Amino acid sequence: MKRAIPITTLFLDVGGVLLTNGWDHHARRRAAKKFKLEWTEMEDRHQLNFAIYEEGKLTLEEYLGQVVFHQKRPFTRARFRGFMFAQSKPYPEMIELIAQIKVRHGLKVVVVSNEARDLNIYRIRKFKLDGFVDLFISSCFVHVRKPDADIFRLAMDIAQTPARQVVYIENTPMFVQIAQGVGIRSILHTDHKSTCAQLSALGLEAIR
Repeated sequence: MKRAIPITTLFLDVGGVLLTNGWDHHARRRAAKKFKLEWTEMEDRHQLNFAIYEEGKLTLEEYLGQVVFHQKRPFTRARFRGFMFAQSKPYPEMIELIAQIKVRHGLKVVVVSNEARDLNIYRIRKFKLDGFVDLFISSCFVHVRKPDADIFRLAMDIAQTPARQVVYIENTPMFVQIAQGVGIRSILHTDHKSTCAQLSALGLEAIR
């Protein structure tokens, strides 16, 4: 009888899985309302800059200069930065689930995410993600971002894990399909309960 290939590594997205999204369109709309910014202009400028911002090719200060502070404002950069960072909230059940599965099954945990550098570092430290994540393949560190399949290939190379031994948890359907395209089994995360069930079906039950 052919033995099943063991799962040794868990790939994870962060925004929408472990934490809320860091700086999505909902957060930007809240910022526009709070700071009385013209939404269409702010969003247009964001769209022109966000790819290189998430790839670590634009600093937070440079991004803010392009998107918000290209003209004089009645508020400081520090106040705006504080608002940006405050948008991040944890999903405690998911954090606990991943921490438990890692310990129970001896898994390597690897984050594969699109995040800008300052916000990424803040979120790692604030929510102690480095307490259970072994590697951070963040777009700002590796200068490639989803939907480029190369970020998954790079993550496998750095983790030294073949695709057949990886499971990926992601809340964006397109990114799930791209990961599957390079041979990675993937779970489309919608909520804690369904992700628990799908992990259990793969033999990755949490501690009871």
